[in-house]
Amino acid sequence: MLKIDKTLALQQLNETVLTSSKYKDICPELVSAIGAQELLKRRTLKEAVKATKNKLHQIGGAYLDGHEDYPNWLATIAEARLSGSPETLKQSCRHIMAYHASTRERLPILEDFYHTIFTHLPPIQSIIDIACGLNPLALPWMISGGSLPSSYCAYDIYQHIMDFLAAYFQRMSITGKAQVCDVIQSCPTQHVDLALVLKVLPCLEQVDKRAAYQLLHTLNARHIIVSYPIQSLGGKDKGMATYYTDHFQNLVKDDQWSIQRIEFATELVFIIDTHAVKISG
Repeated sequence: MLKIDKTLALQQLNETVLTSSKYKDICPELVSAIGAQELLKRRTLKEAVKATKNKLHQIGGAYLDGHEDYPNWLATIAEARLSGSPETLKQSCRHIMAYHASTRERLPILEDFYHTIFTHLPPIQSIIDIACGLNPLALPWMISGGSLPSSYCAYDIYQHIMDFLAAYFQRMSITGKAQVCDVIQSCPTQHVDLALVLKVLPCLEQVDKRAAYQLLHTLNARHIIVSYPIQSLGGKDKGMATYYTDHFQNLVKDDQWSIQRIEFATELVFIIDTHAVKISG
């Protein structure tokens, strides 16, 4: 355990992490929360900084390609929109989503993924996307009631992704908001038709074991889509579908929500209706 003043140590840790090239755009509140945890467990400030960076890599950095080209991406989206071709827009969005591991894994099932999910939902006008990464690029597939949602709020820990998505929403003519947020400490609470919580909960639980339960029970959404990966980032099947099914069921065991389970080739999905009551068997 550190023997220096904890407040000073945390300030030094935050400054060191947030001035590094890899983490300069990350949510400061998240850095501070993880840093405070690591300072309690490590013997030196150097060890705590290293452990904090490792945790940030596990929950965020590991998913980034590192070759983001936001100006060109926006130009590509603008050109696709001007073409008037829905298929050209989809091709552009698919190309961009390949630069983030989470959305890249979903590309082979993308069409079926959103078509299946949205057929189980009533018309959706408002969406929040938790720890979204590049998932808002899937908007062209989110057809509900014959049209796109009119409102989309995206939250993630990277400022550069949020800046890109804010400009993307403008080009898509969507009323959208893209905000840096540590959802563990500041979960959005505005009422929406749909909350997307895609492959998020395992990452949150690496920071706080209670985070998944707290998030699900703080969101103010009629429907919540929760998903889990069923392969590791390396593509290996480690019995993850069974594990995450059991884990999710434990999170909601005391709720009366109506829940549907759908298993895709690379992703396990639970569709929650927070207003419907489950039928006991």
